Amino acid sequence: MNAQPQRQQTAAPIPVASSPAEARKLAESLMDAMNALLAVIERETELVRAGKVREAIALEAQKAELSRRYLGAVAHLKASQHYLTQKAPELLTTLHRHHDTFRAMLQVNLTVLATAHAVSEGIVRGVNTEIQRRNIPNTYTASGQRATPGPRNITPLAVSRSL
Repeated sequence: MNAQPQRQQTAAPIPVASSPAEARKLAESLMDAMNALLAVIERETELVRAGKVREAIALEAQKAELSRRYLGAVAHLKASQHYLTQKAPELLTTLHRHHDTFRAMLQVNLTVLATAHAVSEGIVRGVNTEIQRRNIPNTYTASGQRATPGPRNITPLAVSRSL
């Protein structure tokens, strides 16, 4: 039996090559995917900033589905780029501008998530330091120097990652 998970094979998207209406439909599909994903990401950012991590985690499935939809639309756009460059360059320009805004908002979200991660890691490290400080005996060597505790004096800290 194969130990690696089977990747789902997806058919290559059929490029837009026949009409401006098809190109507009593709652009609308991509913009809709970006807008929907952006709405969820903005909500996640608000929740994390407010310290409501459990609620933010609940958005994960929705965010994953919208990300798949976005990636599918991007793949379709890439397959159709030749046609769009020749027949609808203004549409491509609009999509690039919209995508730049989308990318900037993603960067804000990533910054908030990184900050929350750093803060929570700092808290856990601080708690661990305090626990270790309290559990280590204060002993001195014959010369009056503070003795370095051995590994048996260190108490492990267990953290549950489930909220």
